[in-house]
Amino acid sequence: MEIKENIAAARAKAERGERLSLADALALYEDNDILFLAACARKAKEKKSGRKVFYTVNRHINLTNVCSANCPLCAFQVEAGDKRGFTLESEDIARIVAEAQQVKNLSEIHIVSALHPDKPFDYYVDVVRQVKAALPQADVKAFTPVEVVNFAKMTGKSIREVLEILQTAGLDSLPGGGAEILADRVRQIICPKKATTAEWIETMKTAHSLGIRTNASIMYGHVETIEERLQHLITIRDIQDETGGFQAFMLFPFHPGNTKLGEERGLRRVGSWEDLKMMALSRLLLDNIDHIKAFWIMLTLPIAQLALGFGADDLDGTIGEEKIIHAAGAKTNTGITRGMLEKMIRETGYEPVERDTFYHEVKA
Repeated sequence: MEIKENIAAARAKAERGERLSLADALALYEDNDILFLAACARKAKEKKSGRKVFYTVNRHINLTNVCSANCPLCAFQVEAGDKRGFTLESEDIARIVAEAQQVKNLSEIHIVSALHPDKPFDYYVDVVRQVKAALPQADVKAFTPVEVVNFAKMTGKSIREVLEILQTAGLDSLPGGGAEILADRVRQIICPKKATTAEWIETMKTAHSLGIRTNASIMYGHVETIEERLQHLITIRDIQDETGGFQAFMLFPFHPGNTKLGEERGLRRVGSWEDLKMMALSRLLLDNIDHIKAFWIMLTLPIAQLALGFGADDLDGTIGEEKIIHAAGAKTNTGITRGMLEKMIRETGYEPVERDTFYHEVKA
């Protein structure tokens, strides 16, 4: 009887659009009424952004796959000396930005990398400076908190000092990756050499204090409990209450292909029901974050489109080329056109709106 009462109370709060507690979220998760969650999440989405669904014209750059972290969850990284390794140099960046200069209304360059054991911090600063000089109109969104923490450790500088140097070089915002699950029990299993929960949080709070806007994310569907998964969302909400610096939240289902974690534990990719349930719960729990992204390259295009009915209001962007997720077995294209994104959005009855990184609308 108590469980039913908890579910009924949580459903009533969700319908009224009230702030949900961890206990409420757990009750709604166990209730498993996905259509009810969808209806509540759509209402919450439309309260934030009306009938608009956003996308951007962007380009991803993965600088290297040579990494010292050797995380069990990662299929992208290789050790130094592996013949599959690559590292982009200045001439490679020049070629990529020359291609990007030909893209109409390109508004964002998204740079994420690995923890290269030999490349100095100056290499990354120079990349930001080079990209910003070539594409001054584009937002340089670069380096997850995991990378920023690594820069601090390699240089002996504070996280604030590292961010200030990158900001001076042309960094505009941070991606939300590397969060995975913000619980050190989980991180010790899936990414033991990466930034701790406290370090990830410190980096985001410091970035926000410097006026650097960021995204936030979750990677679910591996070794975490449902409570740890939902507590992660509340941790993100608590940070946002304090700083207001998150502009969007992204959900990453774990892709176990070619990963040590997947092989050793026999993990499989969670299904579309779980993806959509988590999308709706994220929209309902994160009442202080304006935008929820359906990252099509992780979810697949059909699930990303469905997610627009489960609280998402953003399909991210055209991307151009992506290597990290595809190394783990993602079967999506590495890029998509503006027209395809707009068609996907219109089919749902929503209005496609091209944006920049900071959700300023880009006029035709």
